[in-house]
Parts: sequence; structure tokens; C-alpha cells
Amino acid sequence: MASRLTTLIVVLIVGGTLIAGFIVGAQREDLNGPIDLIITNGRVYAGAGAPLAEALAIRGNKILLVGSNRAVKRLRRVQTTMVDAHGAAVVPGFNDSHTHLLSGGLGFSELDLSTAATVDAMKAAIADYAAAHADREWIVGRGWSYDIFEGLPTRQQLDALVPDRPVYLTAYDGHTGWANSRALKLANISRKTRNPVNGTVVKDPRTGEPTGALQENAMDLMDAALPKPSREAQLTALRSAITHAHTYGVTSVQNASGSSDEIDLYDTLRTGGELDLRVYNALTLTSSVSDADIDRLDAVRKKYPDDPLLKAGAVKLFVDGVVESHTAALLAPYVDKATLGHPNYTPAQLNRLVTQLDRRGWQVLIHAIGDRGVRMALDAFEVAQAANPPPARGRRHRIEHIETIDPADLPRFVRLGIIASMQPLHSNPAPDFMGLWAKNLGPDRASRGWLYGSLLKSGAHVAFGSDWPVVTLDPRPGLHVATTRTSPDGFPEGGWVPDERLTLTQALDAYGTGAAYASFDDQRKGTLTPGMLADVVILTSDIFAPGARVMDAQVAATVFDGRVVYDREQNEAAPTN
Repeated sequence: MASRLTTLIVVLIVGGTLIAGFIVGAQREDLNGPIDLIITNGRVYAGAGAPLAEALAIRGNKILLVGSNRAVKRLRRVQTTMVDAHGAAVVPGFNDSHTHLLSGGLGFSELDLSTAATVDAMKAAIADYAAAHADREWIVGRGWSYDIFEGLPTRQQLDALVPDRPVYLTAYDGHTGWANSRALKLANISRKTRNPVNGTVVKDPRTGEPTGALQENAMDLMDAALPKPSREAQLTALRSAITHAHTYGVTSVQNASGSSDEIDLYDTLRTGGELDLRVYNALTLTSSVSDADIDRLDAVRKKYPDDPLLKAGAVKLFVDGVVESHTAALLAPYVDKATLGHPNYTPAQLNRLVTQLDRRGWQVLIHAIGDRGVRMALDAFEVAQAANPPPARGRRHRIEHIETIDPADLPRFVRLGIIASMQPLHSNPAPDFMGLWAKNLGPDRASRGWLYGSLLKSGAHVAFGSDWPVVTLDPRPGLHVATTRTSPDGFPEGGWVPDERLTLTQALDAYGTGAAYASFDDQRKGTLTPGMLADVVILTSDIFAPGARVMDAQVAATVFDGRVVYDREQNEAAPTN
């Protein structure tokens, strides 16, 4: 018996030694193979709280090694591309967890009003654009701000600027449209037009005529009349958007609302080898949905399963609107208007739909801005969890925006495992950006705005995005606001609700590990660790240095899938035609 035991022990030791030898040999062989790209002399933040390193090596489309200059440089081969970071920060590729890529790309050829800070500036921009595009049948654009108007803008204001052609301009947040008289006529919107479900055709209380403002789902009434971009125009817009993303170090996006047609556009680019961006596409559902509608969504998910480059798997619902137009759903009335806002669902309707989607294994993203909207979303997720067994991949349901929240609901994010998907630049406290928002809510509720610090401290998963084209796709202003709670130019001194500030690494992780977790991709991206996808951003300065400002850094280079897809020096040196 003792002899057999001794033999068994010897066999185990020998076997273990052999296995360990195989592992070490494989590791040595791995490091002895070809090395495609090496970045040296950096301040490398690998993510997830890792200490800063100096260099990293890439083989193919994967991170191979992160460490000291000495350890990484010794891996250099004849074919290796060497990149010197010159002491600047090197971070994981930014993953924008909430964007509208096609809308942003199409916006490059439309009127942009995002920089018009006054009514006069906006009027001048409209008139100049109309004169410069005399060949266009329609003037279409986006970006006007509620704050510059007394109430909502009117058709008469547009008629005075462009009387001979239809004009349709969407507010910066995408929740209110503004049409002139010709556009209203072409869309058959008149005093007889009834409000659609969850939408308002704003009318003059004296005459009953439409004022030109269309809120929420009433914007859909304009769709039949608006010129539709061709498929090729949409593909061109996506190509431009991808190039634009690279200039800001964005290597992944989570498209927060789209259709099966849109994901087919991404697939066309993928087939042609042009999709140099990782896309997780959420499909939009309206409040009136049937089993057949969900069956069609299931077919799309089956067609686009989990993949590092392009996939479906999420559904987007809208519980409410926005604070500025009083369409966000609140627990108590707005301070300047006797309304609670109007949710797009009754609690029973939302609970039923979320439970059905959860049962089918969908990840559910719920747009909820007001504190009542947030509570309704949390309630629906809680009902679904009680009704259904967990799906095979687990639950990672999300609430998008969360602009104000009741303190009692904060702990529910952790308890229910709900991801807080937030856009830090929306919390820009500049008066011309947040003024109307804060005025409508009042100081108490406004002080509970964008509590990403509290959510993170509670243990909740927080993912950051931009909501482009609502605001810029550039992550730097969002990082600045999240870490300082001041506007990009430093207002107010000391920060607005400064307790909500994040550390720089926490904010970077919200664009990295947090965003990757939010799209079921944390096994392949979000950190610069061996085996992860080689999506990397090199900045022009060290943002980790004491006193450094994120806004002072630019993107020097973007590496996507192991390839340099953007080089600032080369782009600036390229001739312009």
C-alpha cells in the first residue's frame, strides 16, 4: 500500500513538472515569436487600477506584454513597428457606451447649430447655410439649444429666414423638432393634427395653429416628408464617423438606438474590411410593441451574434423625455410648470415588456432622465428578475442618462445589478449649458444631478459615453467634467456638487472596463493586459502628472486591432484639397 502511494506521488510530481515545463516553454516560445508593434517611453495605464508602466508590445491584434522599457524593448524584431510615446499617457482605446453614430455621421453634411450661443448667432447661421446651399430642396440640421429662447422656437422665426424652402431643425438633444411653415405643410401637420402617443404638436393657444415645435414622438410626423439619405450616403456618413472617432481615440461604440437596417450598414462595411470600429448595436422599440416585433428582433440577434467587431443583443426603450422641455418624468412637479412630465409607459406596461424581453435573453437599455423615470426602470427590472430565471449569459440591464435620482433609489443599482450608463459632459455646469435644466428642476433636485460618484462608491457598475451628436464625441471634455465637476473652462471654482468628482483612473475606467462590462465585452477589451484586444490611445502629454489638465492633451495616435489607424503628425502634415 505504501509502495503504491509512493509511486502515485512520484507520478504526480513528474506530471506536474512536465506540465509546468510545457507552460513555461509555451510562454518562452510566445515571447520569442514575431512582435508587430511596440510602444515605449509612455505612462501606460493598463486599466482597472493597475500601476503605471512604461511600455507595451502587440502581436497581431492582441496585447502581448506590458512592463518596463527594458523588458519590452528586448522583444523587438526586424519587422516590429516602434512607436515612442515621448513620456505621454498611453491608455485603453475609449469605448463610448452611448452614441448615435449614423446620426452623427449624417450631421457632417447638415446645418450644425451647436455653437450658436444666442438667437442672433443662430439666425445668422441658418441664413448663411441656406445661402451657401441654394441647391438643396430642404434645409435640415441639428443643435439648437432651448436656453437661448423664451419658451420654444416658432415657425415664424424660420419663415423670416428661409421663406421659400422647407426647414427642419432638431434640438441638440434630439427630443424636439422645429419646422417652418413649408415643412409643416409638406408633412400635413395642421391645426387638425392630433397628438400622437407620447408626443405633442405644440399649438398656439389662441389660434390652434401649430407653432412649429414638435415634441418627442410628434417628431415622427415629419419623417414621411423629410428627404431620405440613400444607402450610399449613409455608408459614406458612417465612414466619416469612424474616421472622426479615431481622431478622438474612440475604438468602440455602443449604438444606443438603431434599426436592423442600420446594423446591416455596419455589416456592409465589415464585409468590405472598412469597419475599423467595434460596434454593439441596440435596437429601438417603441411603446406599442407586439410579440411579432420582438420575434423580428430575435432574428436580428441571431444574424449578428457575439463578435468582437459587430453584434446585436440589446434593446433600447424610452421611459421619458428630457428636463428642458418638461417631458422627463418626475416624482414631484417641475418648479416652473405644474406638470410631472409624462412617462411613455404605465408601470404595468413597462413591467410587462421588460419581463418579456428579459425572458428572451435581451439586454435592456432604458432611457430614463427624471427621478420618476429612473424609479420606473428600476421597478421594471426588479419585477423581471422576480419573474424569470437568469439568462445563460447573466443580466446586465442598463439605465441610460440618470440625470436626477431620488436618494432612496441609489442602492437599488447594486442590489439589482443595474448598470448606470451616463454621459459626464451632460453634467457640464456652465450656465449656458445647464441653466434651463437647473431652473426647471429647482435647486434640491438639481443637486442630485449626475451622481456617478455616489453610484460608483455604492459599488454600482458605471459606464461612460457621449451621446454624440448631442455633444462632442471627444472623451476629453467628459473626463474633465467627471474629474473636476467644472465646465471645460473651469466654472464654477471648486466644482458643482464636488463630492461627485471621480479620480482620473476611475473616469478612464468608466470609458474602459465599465463600458466593456456594459456590452458583455470585458473578457476581450477594456484593459491593456496580455491577451486583450490591442485597442490603444497615445496622448500628446502625461495626463497623470500632478496638476495636468486632460483638456491640454490631444490624441497623438490611435491603435485599433493592433494597427495604427490615426497618427496626428501624419494627418496634420497631409495636404488638404
